[in-house]
Amino acid sequence: MTPQQHRMTRMASVVTLAVLHMAGAWAQEAPTAASQEKEKNSLNLNTVIVTGTPTGTSKMKASVAISSLDADQIAQSSPTNAAEILRAVPGVRAESSGGEGNANLTVRGVPISAGGARYVQFQEDGLPVLLFGDIAFATPDMYIRADGSLSHLEVVRGGSSSTLATNAPGGIINFITKNGKEKGGSIGITKGLDFDQTRFDFDYGAALSPKTRMFVAGYYRQGDSSRPAGVTAEDGGQIRGNITHDLDNGYIRLSFKHLDDKTPMNMPVPVKTVNGTISELPGIDPRTASFYSPYWTRDIVLDKNNQKIATNVNDGLHVQSNAFGAEASFRLGDGWTLDEKFRKSTNTGRFISLFPADSANNSTGMTYATGPNAGKAYTGPAFTATVFNTSLDDLGSTTNDARISKAFDFGQGKLSATAGYFTSIQNVALTWNFNQYLMQATGDKPALLNSAATVSGSPGLLAQGTNVWGGCCNRAIDAQYKTNALYANLGWEQGDWNVDGSARNDKQSASGTYNQAVNQAYSQANTKFINYTVNHTSYSFGVNYRLNKDLALFARTSEGIAFNADRIMFGNPLDGSVPISTNIVKQHEAGVKWKSGDFSSFVTMFQAKTSESNFEATTQKFSANTYDAKGLEIEASYKIGAFRMTGGLTYTNASIANAADASIIGKTPRRQAKYVYQISPTYTMGDAVFGASLIGTTKSFGDDANTITLPGFNVLNAFVNYQLTDRLQASVGINNLLNTIGYTEVEGDGHAARSINGRTIRATLKYSF
Repeated sequence: MTPQQHRMTRMASVVTLAVLHMAGAWAQEAPTAASQEKEKNSLNLNTVIVTGTPTGTSKMKASVAISSLDADQIAQSSPTNAAEILRAVPGVRAESSGGEGNANLTVRGVPISAGGARYVQFQEDGLPVLLFGDIAFATPDMYIRADGSLSHLEVVRGGSSSTLATNAPGGIINFITKNGKEKGGSIGITKGLDFDQTRFDFDYGAALSPKTRMFVAGYYRQGDSSRPAGVTAEDGGQIRGNITHDLDNGYIRLSFKHLDDKTPMNMPVPVKTVNGTISELPGIDPRTASFYSPYWTRDIVLDKNNQKIATNVNDGLHVQSNAFGAEASFRLGDGWTLDEKFRKSTNTGRFISLFPADSANNSTGMTYATGPNAGKAYTGPAFTATVFNTSLDDLGSTTNDARISKAFDFGQGKLSATAGYFTSIQNVALTWNFNQYLMQATGDKPALLNSAATVSGSPGLLAQGTNVWGGCCNRAIDAQYKTNALYANLGWEQGDWNVDGSARNDKQSASGTYNQAVNQAYSQANTKFINYTVNHTSYSFGVNYRLNKDLALFARTSEGIAFNADRIMFGNPLDGSVPISTNIVKQHEAGVKWKSGDFSSFVTMFQAKTSESNFEATTQKFSANTYDAKGLEIEASYKIGAFRMTGGLTYTNASIANAADASIIGKTPRRQAKYVYQISPTYTMGDAVFGASLIGTTKSFGDDANTITLPGFNVLNAFVNYQLTDRLQASVGINNLLNTIGYTEVEGDGHAARSINGRTIRATLKYSF
């Protein structure tokens, strides 16, 4: 049985299990329309949130800016991956143009200097997916899939995230899983109407006994993706579940997750940039271009043991994750509560994508190296395609977070105290390999080309491994980061006042090795050793005052740290002989929360000052900069009858305050727009719900020198849901309805840029039971 057949068989068995559960539900009473209707304010200001707070509190009482999105709100933005969900959250800048992972993400003007999410922690059920958010070629969103297991999302910007999580001074994004409290489930099928994709989803929750319940969910998909490549670019799925036993004084929960998914990675494509203005090249549509193709040969790479391995370029991003978790909460008596979270994860895979190393130019003397025209002369444009081929050898982790809390009577009020201890072992083991090929400059099933520069006997190959980019990027990394953090929070509540302060001491010990190959081989003599310890104490203080039950003011000041991992390798020694670079964020914020009838709003003013060190793989440059960002963040909602509207606006005025390159001081940081906004209306008409979302950004600059402009753009998404019966629903969702080109990044010399995907249309049939 092939690996693909094995995956299909495994996922088919899961779907069969769901169908059997569904068959047993036919005799159940159908839910009424009244029971399904949720009369609630869409900002949920009185809802208790658990992210970024020590013991859980309502938004109206918390002195942090936090957004929560349920499944219905998430569906409004028609997301195609986990990072796209975050486009709907004010204050969050999510560049999700890369596909099912490798997203660039930050909050409130904190910089995206080289990719990933350095200052924001992605969590599942309160524990980090990866401890570092900006590992080159391995970002945490690669290991997150939003499916029927998602209960809701909580997003904290700034505030107490500095002290209640490690490596999260910018914020926390917490994907919270269903746990079987809502009985029943669903099974559905989704088809791409204008592209090749078929996806099956299911979820099911049930009581196993009066005090024990279970939940399981998953998906399987297969297809050519929204950027057709002529190959099976998508293939895989996920299954996850949990079992909860309620106790008289708390609960115990065990959980598991299995992810095995293959998806394409979308990189920048060749463009033309003149006087800072980007334009498209003939034959390469940045919305749909794919350099995956049936005409690829095997990419021969070097592993860290100097063995040659043949890889399939069309595998794209192939991630595998297996996780086991345990969670418990106990009320110990006399006001004491103990909360415990544990997770053990194995995360592996391979990242293969194609990056254009130069512009697409016409040349002579070329022939087709692969495809139906192999051997024939080629006279069109061609470019050098660098294959980013990175083995994700080991990104596994073991994480534990235990906290104890107690509420005391204190004068006329209440004093709550929380102490916690966080431990993590995060492995960072990767093997890089960059080969370069001559490729036909088209976004539709390109072929490899031969020229006088082609390596003999290797179709299309121009340079291999250590002959690429000055030999920079054949790298073997095998590191481990042990983190211990002691944190504490004191909160005082009296009448309309809530005051809290927290501190966190993170101590991180790094060990391991890294090596750079020379002459197509790794040598023990070139091994560099990692052996250092860094620590930092972060703090956060906040106050919230409720003028009345519908109006509250808050303010907070915080400082937090983001530790570096691979981004500082291959520069200064990491053996403890010189100081280790870290990244510090200092923030101040103040805001107001207000409800009036069916209108609610959350308005926050903020300032963020960031000092960081960085390395960028595509430019091979190190930097040490400081940034200053000030702005305003608005989140609001309104409901009148069958019409609902949510929206957000973020204004950011950011600048580079200091840098080794004096010419960029005072400039606007790359990819930072003045305004980012979201508007999402829905209207219910009988059994139909119509909705749309408009997500927009004003112009920004593609480089720190502010010489290349990324134009502003709007993305319009739309959907309609129709309840065919009490249990059967049909829906159609359109992402990027107007087929907009929206550039999210550009190379410093302007030869390549990455756009959001073009228009895609999906139809879903879902049966609930």
